[in-house]
Amino acid sequence: MKTAIIGLGNMGRGLARRLAGRTNLVLASRNEADAAGLAATLGVEWLAIAEAIAVADIIILGLPYSAALGFVSDAKIDGKILVDISNPLKEDFSGLTIGHDTSAGEEIQKRADGAEVVKAFNTIFAEIFDAPRQATANVPVFVAGNTAKAVEAVEQLVITAGFAVENAGALDAARLLEPVGMLNIRLGYGLGRGTAIAPAWLKIAA
Repeated sequence: MKTAIIGLGNMGRGLARRLAGRTNLVLASRNEADAAGLAATLGVEWLAIAEAIAVADIIILGLPYSAALGFVSDAKIDGKILVDISNPLKEDFSGLTIGHDTSAGEEIQKRADGAEVVKAFNTIFAEIFDAPRQATANVPVFVAGNTAKAVEAVEQLVITAGFAVENAGALDAARLLEPVGMLNIRLGYGLGRGTAIAPAWLKIAA
């Protein structure tokens, strides 16, 4: 399966570095020169956004929540698996703009007619991608989606990127995962823990 990363901010670039050479990857951005430069550095393909969408089976939305909403409303994404990595953050990062009875993942799914949205990667900082792969092998990436086929495809991407999978169930689990992402932001920035932290889910032996 071909994976496209649309948007090359810190998260998109980090995922690109983790996936390059390990999966069939294409990069795309409104800044085509930036996409071309990063692709050349990583030895992967880059395309214009519309072309990347057309050839990809899985599209990672490396976009803020509001931009992701606009993207899925306008793009031709029928039959695609969309990976939503966003948190619906307030402009000052003090909290979330929505939650409890819906989520960014669900709102994106409402607009992504004909596509399957899977939530993933929203609970880790971009800086984690720069850690050695052996250091992140047990760091969980929470995955939530409504169909087994789409979830399994994204779980394989998570493993390929060098992380552990924590299946959180259907897409409505994003209502829980996005507050976890916000908590990580508060701990990392507001409480000075830094960006080398990630939430874990442990089973305690009896």
